[in-house]
Parts: sequence; C-alpha cells; structure tokens
Amino acid sequence: MTGKLSIVATPIGNLEDITLRALRILKEADVVACEDTRHSGNLLRHFEISKKLVSYHEFNEAKRTAELTEQIAQGTNVALISDAGTPGISDPGARIIRAVIAAGLPLEVIPGASAIISALVGSGLSTDEFYFGGFLPVKSAQRQNVFRKLLGRSETICFYESPHRIASCLDDLESVFPDRQIVLARELTKIHEQFARGTPAEVKAQFVGRSLKGEMVILVSGLDAKPLSVPPISV
Repeated sequence: MTGKLSIVATPIGNLEDITLRALRILKEADVVACEDTRHSGNLLRHFEISKKLVSYHEFNEAKRTAELTEQIAQGTNVALISDAGTPGISDPGARIIRAVIAAGLPLEVIPGASAIISALVGSGLSTDEFYFGGFLPVKSAQRQNVFRKLLGRSETICFYESPHRIASCLDDLESVFPDRQIVLARELTKIHEQFARGTPAEVKAQFVGRSLKGEMVILVSGLDAKPLSVPPISV
C-alpha cells in the first residue's frame, strides 16, 4: 500500500489562517517536508503537533525529491509545507509535485492562505484575468525589461518583491508604467496590513523615509483598465 503526498497551505502571517483540514493532515502525516525546519517547527509546536521534519529547499530539492518519492511509494504519508502560504507557488515544491505525478502516486492539495490571491482580491484591480510573474529579477535593468514586455497586456499584472528592493522597484515601475494604477500589498493578514494604491509616484510618496519589512505583492493595472478611485494621499 502506497502513501501519499499532501500539499498543505500554511498561514502567511496570521496563525488563525490555517484550516481544520490542514491541522488534521499534519497530525496524520508520517513526515513533514518544509523549507526551514526551525520555522516550521515553531508553527507545529504552536498547534501542539509533533512530527519528524525534513528540509526541502532549493539547495537539496533534487536529492530530497527522490528520497521522498521513494518513501511515498513504500507507504509513507508526506505533508509538504512552505514557510508561508501554498507550496508550489514560487518555491521548490513544484519539483516533488511533478515527480509524484510522474510516478503515479497519490497526491492531494489542502487549500488555504495565498499571498497572491489575498493581494489581488484586496487590491481593487480587475480579478477577471491576471498575470502572475513570481519574484521579480534582482537587477533594475532586468526588472524594466520584464515590465516592458508586459506593457500591452490587458489583465492585472502581479509580482512578488522583497522589501530590500521595493524602492528601486517602484522607480522602475514609474519609468515603464508612469500613468498606470498600481497597488503595493504588504504585511498581509497581519496587524499592519496595508494596500497602498495610486500611480507609482504616488505609492512611492507614501513610503519616503520608511523601512519596510516582509515580502510584498506588487500589482499593476492592465492596459486601458478603469482607474481606481482612491482618497487623496497625505504625505
């Protein structure tokens, strides 16, 4: 009898955003594969769950994928989690998911928190269609090149970005999309959750002299999208 791979979404900030099903699956799993065993260990202890944790990240995913797939074939139930949100979205989880499918082994997805979906829904921009580009490149020239390729797209454009690069990213957005409506979503699900809306210049003005933390979601309105109506910005 084979085991199965359970892809379990975990909170992106607020620990209340975990489902009853996710907790049950984590309790039933034989092994929990995670990006950072210390981080995930704290999460499991918060919910009084004691499990064997194995690291699964970009530096060991090839080796670990083979090991875990073999264990599942032999009857082990493996729960895959990321540091935050839904595994497989801009993280190494996609490799083991493909391997398990290729091996014809059981797989299930336990839905839950997702930063990109939370940001999109709360942005006020169109949700009928959207383009998700994952994490933006590190260098400014590469980011601007990505943005220019998307100038003609009509759907809402979404990216993840690091707080260390957000200032230069906003500069790049202003260079390529000066008149577009953008939304910067930060601290999602946390006490200081914020959606900053406006043109790139207007959003930049809201963060002058401020040090920002945590990964962020950047959203750009599509070509010819109806402008957002937002209150005047106080700087």
